[in-house]
Amino acid sequence: MKYMLLVSHGDFSAGLKQTLSMFAGDAIDSVLTVGLKPDEAADTLETRFEATFASLPSDAEYVVLADIIGGSPLTTVCKVLANHGKLADTLVLGGVNFSMALTVLLSKDTMDNESLKAKALEEAGGAMKQFVVTTPTESDDDDI
Repeated sequence: MKYMLLVSHGDFSAGLKQTLSMFAGDAIDSVLTVGLKPDEAADTLETRFEATFASLPSDAEYVVLADIIGGSPLTTVCKVLANHGKLADTLVLGGVNFSMALTVLLSKDTMDNESLKAKALEEAGGAMKQFVVTTPTESDDDDI
């Protein structure tokens, strides 16, 4: 089974999972969250994630989506995965947004990591748009 790990500072990953659950049905069961709590040391996070990791099947695969590249939560999760020989086969992406996470969640079991990476990054960037508010004008009223 391929798991999606949402990794963040604070409760961002938990909130993202909650929102994903509104769209993803049973697929949400393969999503795990890892959040560095305020004033928590990375060593404490590592201990918590080690316990979570130990409960997963030894043949599990992972896709990691993080809030930012280089942050303590992501580097800690990557350290644990590396210690267990899983990092080399894990897709790790930073700058997660909802569109990216939903795309990965719904596609992770049917795509190889290289294709999944391309699709996820395209979706993440494509979701960034300005919302333009238009107001009706008098000429618009004439068309009614």
